[in-house]
This record gives sequence, C-alpha cells and structure tokens, in this order.
Amino acid sequence: MDNQQVLDLFINRGMIDQALASDMLHEIDNSGKDIAEILADYQVINHRDDIWPMIAQELSCEVVDLRNWSPPEELLALVPAGVARLHGALPVNLTNEGLFVCLVDPLNPQTVEDLRFALGRPVNLLIAPDYIVEDRISECYGGDGAAMDDLLKQIELGGASADLEAEANSAPIIRYVDLVFYQAIKEKASDIHFEPFEKEFKIRYRIDGALYEMAPPPVHLALPIISRVKVMSNMNIAERRVPQDGRIVKTFGDRSVDMRVSSLPTQYGESVVCRILDRSSVNLSLENLGLPAHIFEYIGETIEKPNGIFIVTGPTGAGKTTTLYAALRRINTIDHKLLTAEDPVEYDIDGIIQIPTHDSIGLDFPRVLRAFLRQDPDRIMIGEMRDIETAQIAIQASLTGHLVLSTLHTNDASGAVTRLIDMGCEPFLVAASLEGVLAQRLVRTICKECKSPYEPSEAILAQLGISSHEIGDKSFFTGRGCDVCGGSGYKGRKGLYELLDITDPIRDLIIERAPSVVIKQKAIELGMQTLREDGLRNIYLGHTTIEEVLKYT
Repeated sequence: MDNQQVLDLFINRGMIDQALASDMLHEIDNSGKDIAEILADYQVINHRDDIWPMIAQELSCEVVDLRNWSPPEELLALVPAGVARLHGALPVNLTNEGLFVCLVDPLNPQTVEDLRFALGRPVNLLIAPDYIVEDRISECYGGDGAAMDDLLKQIELGGASADLEAEANSAPIIRYVDLVFYQAIKEKASDIHFEPFEKEFKIRYRIDGALYEMAPPPVHLALPIISRVKVMSNMNIAERRVPQDGRIVKTFGDRSVDMRVSSLPTQYGESVVCRILDRSSVNLSLENLGLPAHIFEYIGETIEKPNGIFIVTGPTGAGKTTTLYAALRRINTIDHKLLTAEDPVEYDIDGIIQIPTHDSIGLDFPRVLRAFLRQDPDRIMIGEMRDIETAQIAIQASLTGHLVLSTLHTNDASGAVTRLIDMGCEPFLVAASLEGVLAQRLVRTICKECKSPYEPSEAILAQLGISSHEIGDKSFFTGRGCDVCGGSGYKGRKGLYELLDITDPIRDLIIERAPSVVIKQKAIELGMQTLREDGLRNIYLGHTTIEEVLKYT
C-alpha cells in the first residue's frame, strides 16, 4: 500500500497532523517497518490491524475475517492464478452484484478496474489485512512457489542445450533466477545460497540470521542456474576451478538492490552465495539502531573527537558495518572530510569519498591508507584491520590528528585490545590511540503478533547463569508462530552491545600486556555491561528469547 495514502486518511480524520505524518514516513524509511506497525508504535492505533476497519469505512466496504476461511474451488476458478498473483486479488464471494474480492493493496483504485477488464464481470471490494490476503493467495494459487514450479516444467519441456551459455540465457532460466531473487528480497533475506550436492541442488535463504530452504529444483539444473547467476555478476562461466567474485545491481519494482556474489569450486560443482545489500537500510541512523542510552551517548561523543581509534567487533553478519555507517552519517557534514577504504564498498553514501580495495592490483588497505593521509581527511573508516601493517598505519593516523573507525573479528570488546597486540602493535601505542571498543551481536526479536508469556525451565535458567529466586516476578516471552512471522515466532532483529571505554586504569593494563580476561574483569568493575547482561536486559524487556541470547552470547 502507498504509505502517503494511508497517512492522508488519518490526517483527514484529524488523528495526526502533517508534521507527525512526515516523522512517520522518515521512520518507515529508517526502520523498514510497515505503515501499520509505525501507527501502532506511535500509539495512533492500538493494534496494527486497527487500520483495516478505517480503510473499509473510507472505501465504503465491509471487513471480512479470512483467518479460518477456505474458498470453494469453483470460486477460485473465476480468477486465473496469474491474474490473482499479478493483482494481489483473492475471490471471496459471488453474488448477483458481481464478484467480491480482497486485495493486498485495496487503496489502489486502478486494480479493481483492471480486474473488471481482465475478468469481464463486475468486481466489488472487501477488506482484510494484507498479510492474510497474501497468505491465502499463496495457499490457494501456490504463490511464488507455484510460479517456480510452472517455470521448472517449462525448462524440463525445453530440454537441455549443448551450449551452456545459451541455456543460462534461456527465458525460463532467466525468469526462474529472477524469481529466486525476487522472493529473497520480498522475504528480507540477507543472503541466498546456491549449493550443489551429488543427488540434490539446494537453494537456501538467510532471513534474520537463520537459514531456510526453498523447494529444491532438479539437480541437473544446478549448472545452468549457477551459470545464469555468474553471467549476471560478470564472472567467467567457463572457469569453474577457482573462486570468483562478482556483483549484481538489479531493480525490483521501485527498489535498486545491490548483490555481492562469491563462487567456490566444490566436489559437485560451484557453490554460489549472493549477499543482498539493501540500499534502504543505509537510511539507518544511530537513533534507530536501538542502542542503550549510555552507548548511544558515548558513540555520539567519541565520533566528534579530533583523533583516536574506535573499533566495532563481532562475527560476520553482526551488523558492524551498519553501526559504522550510521556513525559516519551522523558526522557527514559540510565541515568534515570523510574517507572510507572498504572491500568492497557496500553502500554509496553522498558526501563521503569511498575507495574499494583491489588486492590483485596491489591496492590493499595499507596502500590506500597511506594515500588517505595525503588527502587531508578528518575522519577515516577502514573496512577491517586484517594485518599489522593496516593496524600500524591506523595508529599512526590517529596519533597525527585523525579519527579512525574500523572493525575487527573478535568475540568480545576486550579481545580487540589483545588482538592488536598479538598482531605486533606496541602496547603503549595501542593504549595511547584507542578510545573505545564496541562488541555487538544481532539476535532475532519476538514477533509482536504472536508474542506470549511462558515459564522457562530451571535447566535453561541455569544455562543463563541465573536461578528462579533471582528472577523474582520478571516475565519471559516467546513467539507461538503465526502468519505474520511465517510460523517462526520471530520477526526482525536487534543488537546486543558491550562497550569497553578505554579509561586510564584500562590503559595501564594494556601497557602491562594484561590478558583480555583481566582487562574484561577490570572493565566490569568499572561498570561495563557485558553482551550476556545486555541479552538478559532484552529478555526481561520482552524483545527476545532465552534461546537467542544463549545462542549468540
């Protein structure tokens, strides 16, 4: 649905003003939430489903409950599958007045006109929540899965071609791969995995950090499908013995999506992984990352400092780059010169000079950083400190009056200090230049629609390191699984954070080459909240589950 149309409806009713509507549109861009969730968050409505009676009133229609409803076959036959999927239309009833349908986007007046023309009969509108209408269309007509099955049948009927490039560029293969990408983007997946095995070919999506498998295509289609992905990402499809990297920029509807593609030769063919870089997530600002108040203030103060090093640590996919981009956007003003060295550049940000590294031509991090220092920068971001040379130049840059932001792969905040020293950096230089280290993890959040309280067992509480006496009257929540979250009980992710502030007592320990355990213990004495403690805070607030916190901390 068009967000502005929905907001106009609320403005016309005097429930919100133009200024609040603008704030909500900004929030939608930044958070990725839908309009119904935002209206509920701002307490304009009590529940996200409260917008549907208002839309029905506006359009002079009735609201129908489709949750336990299944249409008869003769009713479904009145709207062909292709028409139903194209227009997001579900037939609900047939009377003397015509066919009554529910639409995924009921506010688009053109859809009803298009349906009248396509079906050659009067079409009337009924209203139901869009996510329920989508689910019923998928159940009744097979959704994207049925479209994929149709394409696979076409590919099978077409037979195999001797020319691999011709087969990879055949219309059914092109449409099939596009549909795989489209479905991944619709489901907000972060990665797509194409994995050939001896007797099967798996395609899996990573959604909110967990992998989900889609219906596998026949194993003999692995080669043309993977070749199609390689063609799209400008890789050499004749070369299957060495790893390759590529990039796909594709437009789906009104969204431009950037994909980083990596191929790896395996025993049964090439395994290909596409990392989806959703440009809309660059709109994230520090305010929308869900940082605890003290960490938000600390980062805000640190990135305004004239020099020093600020490091974000965590495993791959923990949102480190997102945090650094949000920090850069905060200081991306006319009076700051910002330079980034990345492998590769993940998102384009106006006003920031971003340089992709190319090891194959000798343009590695150290070489780019040396060139940076002659470009008169105020702030520098390094994609990752991978080696002693990069770390030493970063320290040198910080000591000569530049603020350096970077990432490191360590398990916790104190581990970053010992990692730098293990690389070969002098402890007194690390102590002099390092300002702070933020460790982070991403955990799945409980679906708001099916969130319910439950009693955890003594065994699982023991794994958390707490007893039933300690929790007192605190509540625990879990997701039962519903249509909105696809039965998983989770919808979306949020960060857990651990901030190590490099104060004088910590600097003394760094100079003494103290192990990370000792540094961590001292930081806890000085008030540092660990990842596990932040996880407990989020459990008690009802944001996530015990299982998620145990998995990531």
